[in-house]
Amino acid sequence: MIKNDPKVINAWCFYDWANSVHALVIVTAIFPIYFGATAVTRSPDFVTYFGMEFQNSVVFSYSVSIAFLIIAVLSPLFSAIADYSGRKKLFMKIFCYFGAFNCALLFFFTKENYVSSTLFFIFSLVGWAGSIVYYNSFLPEIVTEDRYDAVSARGFSLGYIGSVLLLVFNLTMVLKPEWYGITDASLPPRIAFLSVGVWWAGFAQYTFAYLPEVSLEKERQKNWLWNGFIQLKLVLQQIKGMPLLKRFLLAYFCYNMGVQTVMYLATLFGDKELHLDSGSLIAVLLVIQLVAILGAWLFAKASARWGNFRALMVAVFIWIGICGAAYFVQTGAQFYVLAFVVGLVMGGIQSLSRSTYAKLLPTGTHDTASFFSFYDVCDKTSTVIGTFLFGVVIQFTGSMRYSVLVIAGVFVVGFIMLTILTRIKKGVQFLHPSNRALFL
Repeated sequence: MIKNDPKVINAWCFYDWANSVHALVIVTAIFPIYFGATAVTRSPDFVTYFGMEFQNSVVFSYSVSIAFLIIAVLSPLFSAIADYSGRKKLFMKIFCYFGAFNCALLFFFTKENYVSSTLFFIFSLVGWAGSIVYYNSFLPEIVTEDRYDAVSARGFSLGYIGSVLLLVFNLTMVLKPEWYGITDASLPPRIAFLSVGVWWAGFAQYTFAYLPEVSLEKERQKNWLWNGFIQLKLVLQQIKGMPLLKRFLLAYFCYNMGVQTVMYLATLFGDKELHLDSGSLIAVLLVIQLVAILGAWLFAKASARWGNFRALMVAVFIWIGICGAAYFVQTGAQFYVLAFVVGLVMGGIQSLSRSTYAKLLPTGTHDTASFFSFYDVCDKTSTVIGTFLFGVVIQFTGSMRYSVLVIAGVFVVGFIMLTILTRIKKGVQFLHPSNRALFL
């Protein structure tokens, strides 16, 4: 496979453009607000599921946890099968279409069917998260290592731009339905959910047209289900023999727990704790997305100057400050300033984490989906634990502010783990020489 082909790189980056609308419109912006207003059976904030009553913000948090727990269990096996059978792009398509379809089904979300609609939301997250595993695994296959940071940042930047464009269009319907002749107040957000599914599956066609198929010898295409288990075992054994990779995954597990929890639940914090109106909340999210483009670019530059690990340490340190400040936030203006800082580090830490992991993979490996499945397991299980802890603390204390303090502690642990990584430079002679760029 020829690396650094501009058409292939553009196609790969464009999947961020296609799928990021789900992360913004469904998980972060319009859907959480609609969910909080629609999934209600008693008083403004409580809803009944299977005879048990919960705060709807807790249900939203648990739904995210359940979705990522499912994908954390399925991802390693499916990725090993995809690697062994040479069907990585096929698996990416299946998860993409599954997620987009369930996302489109949210068009039917009303007060009467909130239980089934919650399942559609969970399944859309499963599809989104599952497709990302295979998407990420293409990075070390299509570009050389010296371009990992820049191409990863470019993908995230395109994702932020695309998601903002669709969100702005959806907002015109939500805030000005009369422009479209809409009189039913519930219709604009439901159309937004449908548009995400169509956008996601539609623009993904460009990616699928140019991403390379993997050509394997016939022996590897036989008995792919059983051999998928064997492949998973082999990759796990390789990871056990790579101390630096294991330490990075542990650090990533810790700080990513905080990052993902803040990203998925920030809107609920502004809604429930600060009582900001939906227009203000979505405007803040737009600013975050736009600033994240700058953040991804800045941290790619920072990694070139300081090394990946130190650049990540700077990002995590800022996240600690964000959580500490969030505990004391009282006004909308303070929340807006904090959101600006979140945007600055959100894009940077995500793109840099992905490219750092790619740099740590064995040189010339062909089992990239299997390796990235373990990266994804750390991503999803940390998100499960983070969002679950957030929901549990809310359930027992009735306040999101205490949950924020717990997340701050998680970031502190991640920072300590990264500090340890920067202090073992003398012991990394077992690494491929190019990995020294991680330390600089």
